[in-house]
Amino acid sequence: MKKNIGTLDKIIRLGLAFVIAILYFLNVISGAMALSLGILAVVFIATSMLSFCPLYLPFGISTRKNKS
Repeated sequence: MKKNIGTLDKIIRLGLAFVIAILYFLNVISGAMALSLGILAVVFIATSMLSFCPLYLPFGISTRKNKS
């Protein structure tokens, strides 16, 4: 599993997960929408911690800077 998520990508993903959590706790989102966005937030957090996004693989995308 080769890392393909850079620092800015991690920050954006964690920020979006944080916003989703805030919206949930302020009761702005609920029901199916809260469940769907909650799952997405968990995926964002997991991919940020692993520095790997499986959806980037088929497209050959990497936001990680190459060390030369």
